[in-house]
Amino acid sequence: MILTAHDSELAIRLLVATVLGALVGLERGIHGKDAGFKTYTLVCLGSALMMVLSTEIFLIYRGIASVDPSRIAAQVVTGIGFLGAGAIIRSQQGSVRGLTTAAGIWTICGIGMACGVGLYKIAIITTLLVLVILILFLRVERHMIPKKNQGE
Repeated sequence: MILTAHDSELAIRLLVATVLGALVGLERGIHGKDAGFKTYTLVCLGSALMMVLSTEIFLIYRGIASVDPSRIAAQVVTGIGFLGAGAIIRSQQGSVRGLTTAAGIWTICGIGMACGVGLYKIAIITTLLVLVILILFLRVERHMIPKKNQGE
């Protein structure tokens, strides 16, 4: 089996998604969240894979059949929404937990999708913004918002 330049590019897309997902997942894991290192890495990688498949299917069937590469992307976003919804828990005291996790899973899906189509800059910028939000905003939140109003 010989890898072409195109194969190498697709592998790089998946690798970059894996690394970016792992970075965010590591932060989540360090803070003891249920969805952490492995979950974020797999969601990012899986989202990238779906985008690679979508673009490859389009290239294979272009001119033969009507193929819309955005359809898979739309379904990935919907599916990830269900995964994120599963992370949201309402306690008996009426508080809701897991919203940050759900939002993080949804965002990491977008990062993976960006990697899947080769949009590395936007994926890296978004990953850095996510890390700023998760790390810096937590510190701001702890100092400026009363404890009973703080989220996850």
